[in-house]
Amino acid sequence: MAQETEIKLKISDQRALLRQLKKLGARPVGDGSGRVHQDNIIFDTPQGGLAKHGQLLRIRTETPESGNHKKSPETLKTFLLTFKRPISNPASSASQTIPKARHKVREELELSIGDARAMSAIFEALGMNGWFRYEKYRTTFRLPGSQSWARGLLIELDETPIGTFVELEGPAAAIDRAAAELGFSKRDYILKNYLVLYIEDCKKRGEEPRQMIFPEPKNLSKPSSQKK
Repeated sequence: MAQETEIKLKISDQRALLRQLKKLGARPVGDGSGRVHQDNIIFDTPQGGLAKHGQLLRIRTETPESGNHKKSPETLKTFLLTFKRPISNPASSASQTIPKARHKVREELELSIGDARAMSAIFEALGMNGWFRYEKYRTTFRLPGSQSWARGLLIELDETPIGTFVELEGPAAAIDRAAAELGFSKRDYILKNYLVLYIEDCKKRGEEPRQMIFPEPKNLSKPSSQKK
């Protein structure tokens, strides 16, 4: 499996972040704004067998903003199946002192699928269920090729129901430098996933955790009650 190395950063001023990204020469990946709606469903056994081993099985539906596309967003949807698990290190022993991780490193296997509903049905037939759903809008940036230190680095701006975050994914050295360029220190690194962050946010607000989704848009138009 490929390895994924990443951190999160909590963003309090999104406009300031975008100004700094522009200053660094960062450009959105893809057409138009690069902003993509991500609808994620995590699957597990009823006993939580995957979560107990730090594993994640997820189906993600991505819908890009239409931008300059002539096609409707529905026709531009793509589906990804992702499996993640902790790095296995059989060479380590209990007597060794393991330093505290500065980055989140996991093994990852990801592939495109053609039908998210069919994949969900297969998981359900195998005794699993989609027990947690979370949404976000992601805009992925890359730095220009002239910034050789940033080769392989992705800067992913995530707008979520619990706030705005940046995920830095790529080589560890590039992550550290990018975080510094954006005005953050290693003390600001977040290694928790969105499920944990959501549960913590619910606890702060005194709410029962359910699903991390955006509220349904309200219909502000009301029928006129005036008589002609």
